[in-house]
Amino acid sequence: MENNNTTQVKEFFLLGFPNLLEMQILLFIFFSVAYILTVSENILIILIIQLHTNLQKPMYFFLSNLSFLEICYISVTVPNLLVNVLTDIKTISFSGCMTQLFFFISLMCTECVLLAVMAFDRYIAVCYPLHYVRIMNHELCVQLAAFSWIAGFVTTLIKISFISRLSFCGPNIINHFFCDISPMLNLACIDMSVAEMVDFILALVILLIPLLVTVMSYIRIIYSILKIPTSVGRQKAFSTCASHLTVVTIFFSTTLFMYARPKKAKSVDGNKIVSLLYAVFTPIINPFIYCLRNKEIWNILNKYFCCKRVFTYYK
Repeated sequence: MENNNTTQVKEFFLLGFPNLLEMQILLFIFFSVAYILTVSENILIILIIQLHTNLQKPMYFFLSNLSFLEICYISVTVPNLLVNVLTDIKTISFSGCMTQLFFFISLMCTECVLLAVMAFDRYIAVCYPLHYVRIMNHELCVQLAAFSWIAGFVTTLIKISFISRLSFCGPNIINHFFCDISPMLNLACIDMSVAEMVDFILALVILLIPLLVTVMSYIRIIYSILKIPTSVGRQKAFSTCASHLTVVTIFFSTTLFMYARPKKAKSVDGNKIVSLLYAVFTPIINPFIYCLRNKEIWNILNKYFCCKRVFTYYK
């Protein structure tokens, strides 16, 4: 008996950016710089946090997790994109496509939960400052970080288990620069209603629950800040949350647009632009947002590079 779920397509063709064929070298340079800059920024943040004892706090522990996640996040898509842009090799095997899809969605889901955890950390810091050290102890921080990673990967494992059982019998052209859920579902040649519904429900759960936790945390944070009698105190309290709130706004606005909707929609160039925002641009700007708005990290960077300049001058 023939198995209807047998995959007939063995590889996919990533269309990428066909309207920019004459700009391939510029695209390669741009994405190369973006990748190197993102990896360097986040490695620097991790090293700074690990090497300075005054940064051994819950907020920076979660920031280290976020920086490591951003390195993995951009590494899933951009290296393969660079190969596709520079060469004529634009194909990816079925197993490679499923692997890329699994890790990309897993890391995105993990970031959703991790950002909610960071919002909860700021809520405790602002609303219960006297009990912050006792509540946000190291054991709880490790558990919350582990939960973020486990929740992201388990949720995606369920998604991929349904998508990978679909039959793809042609065409094999993915109108995207990486293997994403929507363009993959568009290529299935059997009924995908179950896989589509499972993906849609899990996308709502993994996006809306962390978003709800984040929103509720910031409602309580804003309420507590408004009760602070002095403007200096209010400004100091808000400054500890401003960078995280900026990252949350950018991340959730783009991911909700792309994933919190039924997936049988044609992948258009507009979707590619939105995908670039959360797959490439967000990992680049996040370290800048956290460093420029964080006085402790900024002071360490400023002190280090000032010392380097003085050393170079006298040498």
